Amino acid sequence: MAGKVVLLLWAQTLGLTGAQTTQLLVQPPWTPPVLWDRVTLTCQGLGTAAATTWYKDGQRWRLQGPDRFVVTESGTYQCYRPGTGLSPPVSVLNAWLVLQVPAWALMEGDMVTLRCRGWQDKPVASVSFYCEEKQLQRFRDGTELSLSPLRLHHSGRNRCRGWVYSVLSRWKESAPVPVTVHKLFPVPVLEGPLKPTEGSPLNLSCLSTPSPLRPQAPLLHLFYRHGQLVGGPQGSPQLLLPAVGVSHSGNYSCQVRSERGAVRKSSARLRVTVRRVPLSGVSVSAQPPGGQVALGDRLVLSCAVAAGTGPLSFSWHRGDSWALLGTGPPLELRHVVDNDSGHYQCRASNGDSVAESVPMNVIVLVPVANATISPGALAQPVRAGDPVTLRCSVQVGSAPVTFTWLRNGSEVARGPLLELGDVHVGHSGTYQCVATNQLGQDGHRVFRALSPELALTVTPRAHWDTAVAVNIGRSLLFLALLLGVIGGCHWWQRLAARKPQDRAPPEEGELLEPHGVGSERAGAPPRVSPGPAPPRHPQVTNAQLPGPYEGQQDPGATYESVM
Repeated sequence: MAGKVVLLLWAQTLGLTGAQTTQLLVQPPWTPPVLWDRVTLTCQGLGTAAATTWYKDGQRWRLQGPDRFVVTESGTYQCYRPGTGLSPPVSVLNAWLVLQVPAWALMEGDMVTLRCRGWQDKPVASVSFYCEEKQLQRFRDGTELSLSPLRLHHSGRNRCRGWVYSVLSRWKESAPVPVTVHKLFPVPVLEGPLKPTEGSPLNLSCLSTPSPLRPQAPLLHLFYRHGQLVGGPQGSPQLLLPAVGVSHSGNYSCQVRSERGAVRKSSARLRVTVRRVPLSGVSVSAQPPGGQVALGDRLVLSCAVAAGTGPLSFSWHRGDSWALLGTGPPLELRHVVDNDSGHYQCRASNGDSVAESVPMNVIVLVPVANATISPGALAQPVRAGDPVTLRCSVQVGSAPVTFTWLRNGSEVARGPLLELGDVHVGHSGTYQCVATNQLGQDGHRVFRALSPELALTVTPRAHWDTAVAVNIGRSLLFLALLLGVIGGCHWWQRLAARKPQDRAPPEEGELLEPHGVGSERAGAPPRVSPGPAPPRHPQVTNAQLPGPYEGQQDPGATYESVM
């Protein structure tokens, strides 16, 4: 029963179950087999046992023979099956000294015994074992060499040499026996994503398939980062990290071991760099909201990132210029000026990616000031029916600016122009304009500037015509008197210029009086002069003539030098 189990294991080791080639199995499982061990050969392959053909020393030996028989003669045997062909040869020896190795596949890590046997188990002494030309071991009394664990370098042509005790004792050397040590598994290869994203899972696979000669060999897997164990030993070839961070970056490797650790093989290093989550959703908010602020106020802009891992760095820029304004999440302007208006943008970076916000338009509002009305002075008074247009303007103030007109404190119109058209007495009064601008559409802050007062007096047209007629009459009267005075002066000058002999002598008793001064009333008796008076020059008398303004003080109505 034990022999059948060994035979079955040997067949499975060689991968003969369902094999595509004919195999020749040996029992007991040593190679080369020796005649004195009562060797049984079994042919395995496709086809029936009755179809088996046996060959010995290269010649057809049995036709339609059984699939199993006990060897009674030394030689080289093969079997043939129609479905799978000819088997590899098996030599059954009958020599003075034979080196035997197990007849199954030898895997690295196994413990194997090589034995040096004398013919029909004659005693052997001073045995030496060789691999190729290198001596492995020498025993004075022993005949077996244990190799544990097997290594790939143990492969080669092995032989033994020893003193065989017999009737003709002598030194004997065995025929070379090929020993092949197979890999239990290949050098593992570590695979996985080279640049996983922070927060994502990391799955590393340590790939090393067991040899098909021993597919069920249990293997253990270990994982290292920078030489430090981070996973295993475990049967699974997978290392799963649910969520990696930047600290998980590094050089990874894996090692595969046999169950007892006799065989260990390590993979090459795999560089894993954990990348940060790319930044997205960068936005800018402002306080006051909307980015509208009055001149001289405080403005704070804040940068926020919706997605991405840090640490984060920030930079602030305005307009098309990438001049650096700040490096923190907030940007504070303590006292804004008119030049602070513009489009502000925040740039965020985490070292792996860069994202920019949508620009925010910051508007610095200049409050209205110095409202004025033009024209600033009107002719006094304004005649009824005349057109009057007033304009309101401000010296400073951000658009849009609205204007409201007040008359005697009450609103009468809106807009920069107040067109009264043909004015009438009802338009008289005190006028002012109010200029207004505000922050935001909701007008949470409103600024006003009030102009100085402008008095408007409208005179009715009838009163105006009467006043004009009176003034014209007065002017004409004044002109007539002026012409009279000028004529009188001219006459006196001519009279004074005559020679005395040219003038008629006055009648006796006639007095010469200045004209217009001291004249007697009509019908009064003439005064008699006491005697002849000496001749006199004409006398100039000053006179004040009333002007056309009837007692009103008009400096132009006083004239002097009347002859």
